[in-house]
Amino acid sequence: MDTDTVRSPAADDSAGRRREQRGWYFYDWACSVYSTTVVTVFLGPYLTTVTEAAADADGFVHPLGVPVRAGSFFAYAVSLSVVVAVLVMPLVGAAADRTGRKKPLLAAAAYTGAAATAGMFFLDGDRYLLGGLLLVVANAAQSVAMMLYNSYLPQIAPPEERDAVSSRGWAFGYAAGALVLVANLVLYTGHDSFGVSEGMAVRICLASAGLWWGAFALIPLRRLRDRRTPAREAALPGFRQLAATVRDMRRHPLTLAFLLAYLVYNDGIQTVISQASVYGSKELGLGQSTLIVAVLLVQVLAVAGALLLGRLARRYGAKRTILGSLVAWTLTLAAGYFLPAGAPVWFFVLAAGIGLVLGGSQALSRSLFSHLVPPGKEAEYFSAYEISDRGLSWLGPLLFGLTYQLTGSYRDAILSLVGFFVLGFVLLARVPVRRAIADAGNPVPQRI
Repeated sequence: MDTDTVRSPAADDSAGRRREQRGWYFYDWACSVYSTTVVTVFLGPYLTTVTEAAADADGFVHPLGVPVRAGSFFAYAVSLSVVVAVLVMPLVGAAADRTGRKKPLLAAAAYTGAAATAGMFFLDGDRYLLGGLLLVVANAAQSVAMMLYNSYLPQIAPPEERDAVSSRGWAFGYAAGALVLVANLVLYTGHDSFGVSEGMAVRICLASAGLWWGAFALIPLRRLRDRRTPAREAALPGFRQLAATVRDMRRHPLTLAFLLAYLVYNDGIQTVISQASVYGSKELGLGQSTLIVAVLLVQVLAVAGALLLGRLARRYGAKRTILGSLVAWTLTLAAGYFLPAGAPVWFFVLAAGIGLVLGGSQALSRSLFSHLVPPGKEAEYFSAYEISDRGLSWLGPLLFGLTYQLTGSYRDAILSLVGFFVLGFVLLARVPVRRAIADAGNPVPQRI
C-alpha cells in the first residue's frame, strides 16, 4: 500500500472540521445582508416614510388603537420583534437539545426570515402595519437562527482557534453586506435609468436581501453536521429547559456576570445598527445615497476591523480588546451627537469609527463566551447567550423611541445610548475571565 495516500484519523478529523468551518462562515455571508440592507439602511427610513403617509394631522398612527408617533414606529417594531424572539428561542433551543437535530431547525428559521424579507417587496403606499409585521417575523426568525448557528462554534473549533474562527465568520458577513450594498447603491442611485421609481428601487433592494439569505443558506445546511445529544440532556420542554439552564448557570456566577455585561453593551451596539440610518436621514438631513455609502464604508472597514481585533486578541487577550472597543464605541457615539446637519463627510468619519470596532467587538464576545461554557452544555448555554443577546435589545430601541417621542430630537435619542457602553465596560472589567474559564471546567488559554 502507498503510505503517502493514507490519511490518519486526526487528518480526517481536521479536514472535516475545516470543511464545517467554511460552511459555518457562509451562514454569516447569507444572513448578514438582511442586517445591512434591511435593518441598517433601507427599512428604517422607508418604513418611517410609509408610516408618515398613514399618520393623522398630528403625526400619529394608531395600531390597535394605541397612539404612536410615526417617527417612533420602526423603533417600537424592532423592540416587539425582540420580545417575540425571546419567547420563541427557549422552545427552539429545547427542541435542538432534545433531538440533536439543529440543521432542520436552522433551516426553518432561516427560510421563515428569508420569506418575510422577500415579502417586503409588497410594502408600499401606507401599509405600515404590513411592514411592521414583516419586520417582527424576519427579526425574530433571524434571532432564532443565530442562536442555533452560534451554538455550533464550540463544536467546530477547538479553544485555540475560536477567536480566529469567530472573527472570520463576522468578516464573511460584512464582506457580503458590502458586496450587496454596492449593487443596492447602483440600483437606488440609477433607478430612473432602470425604469423604476425610487420606492420600487427600495422595495427591490429589501426583497433581494431575502433572496440572498435563502440562496446562500444552502451552503451551511449542506456542510454542518448534526450531533446527537446525550439522553441526559434531552429532558425538558421550552421554558422549563430555560429555567433549568439558568439554575445550572447559577453554579457558574462568573459566566452569568459576563452575560450581564454583554447584554448591556450589546444592546447599545444593536440599537446603533438599527437606528443609525434613521438618525442620518431624519436628524442630519442626509439622502439615501449618502446613507448607503456610509454603511458600505462600515461594511468594508468592519471586515478589516474584525480581523484586526482578532489579531489584537491574540496579543493582548479577548477581554482587553473588547474593553478597548467599548471605549471607542463610547467616544464615537458621543461625537455623533455633535455632527452638523447636511455634512456627509463628518457622517462618513463617524461610520469609519463604527466600522473599525463593530465586527471585532461582537466576534470576540462570542468566542470569549465559548470558553465560559461547561463541557457538554454548549447548545443550552448558547441559547441563553442568544437570549442575553436579544433579551434587553428591546430596551435600547425603546429608549431611543421614547426619547424621541418626548423630546422630538434624534440627537437626544442617540446620546441616550452612551450609557449602555459605559455600564457594559464597568461590568465586563469586573469579570475575572481566567477564573471564570477554570470554574467552567475548561483549559485557560495563554491569552484571554
